[in-house]
Amino acid sequence: MKRLIAGLLLTVALPAFAAFDVGQLMNELAKHKGGKAKFVEKKTISLLDKPVVSTGEMSYIAPGYLEKRTLTPKPEILILDKDMLSIERDKQKLSINLSNQPEALAFIDSIRGTLTGNRAALEKNYGLYLSGTSDKWVLTLLPSEQKIAALVLRIVVSGSKNQIRSIEYLQADGDRSLMTIEPLETK
Repeated sequence: MKRLIAGLLLTVALPAFAAFDVGQLMNELAKHKGGKAKFVEKKTISLLDKPVVSTGEMSYIAPGYLEKRTLTPKPEILILDKDMLSIERDKQKLSINLSNQPEALAFIDSIRGTLTGNRAALEKNYGLYLSGTSDKWVLTLLPSEQKIAALVLRIVVSGSKNQIRSIEYLQADGDRSLMTIEPLETK
């Protein structure tokens, strides 16, 4: 009788210990409708003696608007609005329609797909590998298309619940970028 009760208790308790999976992460990320954050980005470029460190603020409005304002070392504004990418630097502005740039769009979709919790968009170009728990997770994106793999070896996104805390890119040429993100409180 004790074994029967213990077995029933174990059966009832097991779902509470189910593994955290990609579907659960995407559902959590989809709940985040936007916000503002500070960032520090460290780019290691093989042609330079030391990493380039930039700081600034970002804002995101689901599903398709992302603005990155770099304050140091040099002011720059990058705006992604749906498939249009605008870059403003030194009083010059450049706009690119990403729908005409499939490899660039796949790279941008790694950011946008993660921010919006759009698993289908991510799985078009990447294999998804998740580790950790809801409180501390790491999502690794490995390119599944050769044209993308020729540019990016992997993208590693980490966070907590529905907040992204860091994004690391390792490019095929060995250059890398690590951006740490600190959400700002909204008033």
